Amino acid sequence: MKRMSTPWRKNYIEGSDKEEGCVFCNALAKTEDTPKNLIIHRGQRAFVIVNLYPYTNGHLMVAPNDHQPLLELLDSETRAEMMELATQATVVLKKVYHPHAFNLGANIGRAAGAGVPDHVHIHIVPRWTGDSNFMSIIGETRVLPETIEQTLKRIKENWK
Repeated sequence: MKRMSTPWRKNYIEGSDKEEGCVFCNALAKTEDTPKNLIIHRGQRAFVIVNLYPYTNGHLMVAPNDHQPLLELLDSETRAEMMELATQATVVLKKVYHPHAFNLGANIGRAAGAGVPDHVHIHIVPRWTGDSNFMSIIGETRVLPETIEQTLKRIKENWK
């Protein structure tokens, strides 16, 4: 039997990786976009960030600058910019990863699966035919062929 080690997930599973405050607000508050804060692009009202615990390589999120739990609490300009950034993210991800499809969505509220329920955000997840294999279904493990730092670098280099 082969074994696969994913030690970087231990802190996430145990919950010991949780930082104080809102992860989106904390990243946005950092003035420099370094690999530590994972921000790909800052818009006027929203920003694009790499998911630290991705479903697949290239898993991005678009979040508003305003800390709000619901889309309807954002002004229409912010919601429009979020959708434009999500669209731009799919364009860049097509160029970088050549996915077959995408999942775009927002888990609004803890009962809907939101990991950060107090700051609404949209997930952009590139998908490939057959990417739901036995590792995800039976082993409850995701196999990602590149690190978060590599993902950040590749996407930032292609974001215009």
